Amino acid sequence: MKVTNGANPTAGRRSAGGRSAMARAAIVGTAALGAVIAAPAMPALADINVCITVSATGPAASLGVPERNSVDFLPAEIGGQKVNTTVFDDATDAALATRNARKCVEEAKADIIIGSSTTPTSLATATVGMETGTPVIALAPINPPADVNAWNFRAPQHVSQMADALVAHMKANGVKTLGFIGYADAYGEDWLKVMTKQLEGSGIEMAPVERFARTDTSVTGQVLQLVSANPDAVLVVASGTPAAMPNLALKERGYGGAIYHTHGSASRDFIRVAGPAAEGTILPVGPVVVAAQLPDSHDSKSLAMDYAKRYEEKYGEGSLSSFGGHMFDAGQLVAAAAPVALESGAQPGTPEFRKAMRDALEGLDEVVGVHGVFDMTAEDHFGHDSRSRVLVVVEDGNWKLLSGQ
Repeated sequence: MKVTNGANPTAGRRSAGGRSAMARAAIVGTAALGAVIAAPAMPALADINVCITVSATGPAASLGVPERNSVDFLPAEIGGQKVNTTVFDDATDAALATRNARKCVEEAKADIIIGSSTTPTSLATATVGMETGTPVIALAPINPPADVNAWNFRAPQHVSQMADALVAHMKANGVKTLGFIGYADAYGEDWLKVMTKQLEGSGIEMAPVERFARTDTSVTGQVLQLVSANPDAVLVVASGTPAAMPNLALKERGYGGAIYHTHGSASRDFIRVAGPAAEGTILPVGPVVVAAQLPDSHDSKSLAMDYAKRYEEKYGEGSLSSFGGHMFDAGQLVAAAAPVALESGAQPGTPEFRKAMRDALEGLDEVVGVHGVFDMTAEDHFGHDSRSRVLVVVEDGNWKLLSGQ
């Protein structure tokens, strides 16, 4: 993959109805190591252009780096057509994500956009997709307005699926009071809204509710409020390395209750930074995080283990990340949708092909990914079911599948 400094870039299915400018530079490359997707021979058409924006630098770099790395495993050819893949770094900046998405459309001539790494940057990217009639696969579990949602699909699991698993575990383990500390942005607010609804009638009271910014370097004030209330458990809604701060502060002040996290914390950087304070943390994750521990009957096990093996062979033992898996799954979705769009007769590089790709994505059925199986519908642009989640606990500095999964 070529890195440029400030230069612009030159499975089954249904038929479809604070950094410098140098650090924020675009990362441009073509996926050369991806699998070739077999399809019947077709007349030569224009190349399919995939454009990506991820947060490879900035506060969400622990998400964006494995996502960028996983571009290596996206398909280089689909349906007999070459795939050109262009990658930008948005530095965890929603404004830069917007600019990148516009470059994807105007300069890279994208047929589809993948990105970005966080909720704010993904919302920004999705909005450009709607405005330009370009389908977008988000790497964060966003819930955009209906007009934006029409062009936006998601690789990660819906918050409600993950929250449901956590609430069930809390109830089974006698939790009656729950503290909340989460990002003061769309990701945190989405989780707060979903948890508030799912706790209704559960017998679990949620209080206090504390918030912090992704760029904060301390959560001491918020944690003092939580420790003073002494709830049975605390839910941390964050992602990447900042997710470690509440654990560190809670343990430092002697908090002895259970600590839960969201799938946003499914990164080894969280375990590395939190150290012993991560031990015992419970969170919902996609199957790829514990692929080797899954039963052989799990739909995603074989693909997830193959992806994990190839990723760690290239980037080192223990480097596998849940977030890279979302990028891989975005590639699975593109690989399944593009042949359907090509069958429509539309030419890549045209508005008609972008619309055909949108329609094809919405009709995908039983597409296996490393995070579960996708069944998209007009009403559901996430497409996941219970096969997309398992509960894990941090034990001895590693993820351990909880029994009963």
